[in-house]
Amino acid sequence: MNVTDMQIRPETSADHAAIHALTEAAFRNAPHSSHTEQFIVDALRARGELSVSLVAEKEGQLMGHVALSPVTISDGSDGWLGLGPISVLPEWQGQGIGAALMRAAIEALRQQDARGCVLLGEPGYYGRFGFRAEPGLILPGVPPEYFQALCLRPPMAQGNVSYSAAFEAIG
Repeated sequence: MNVTDMQIRPETSADHAAIHALTEAAFRNAPHSSHTEQFIVDALRARGELSVSLVAEKEGQLMGHVALSPVTISDGSDGWLGLGPISVLPEWQGQGIGAALMRAAIEALRQQDARGCVLLGEPGYYGRFGFRAEPGLILPGVPPEYFQALCLRPPMAQGNVSYSAAFEAIG
């Protein structure tokens, strides 16, 4: 199976178990993972904070997923979301599914008229989508080069960023 006729669509309630399983599989051997990403997605959904939840699907099989949820910024800026987790089944990694999910997520943010998006991730990967470290935007306790932002509607927010309590989910 190749990814050429893959579809990206919003999740449905029928996808929840498959999203949980693919997220767990995607992070199972990830070195910088808490291995709780599947629980984070479930908790965001349960709290009504899953603002965008997209799946990559081909022939009924879910291959990837991306979640976006609101973040709080200490300067009071509104309309900012956090991207993550983003997951691709191990057997499909490196084939452009994650990049397609990123582009779809950014488009969904634009359609929602979001002000911007933050994420924690590899600068070399996410930089190609326009994300970059912003000196005035801080996720406490994280190396600043790995906390990146994409401003969709200026001005750039400034201050400490807080994610939902769902990110503390462990089971």
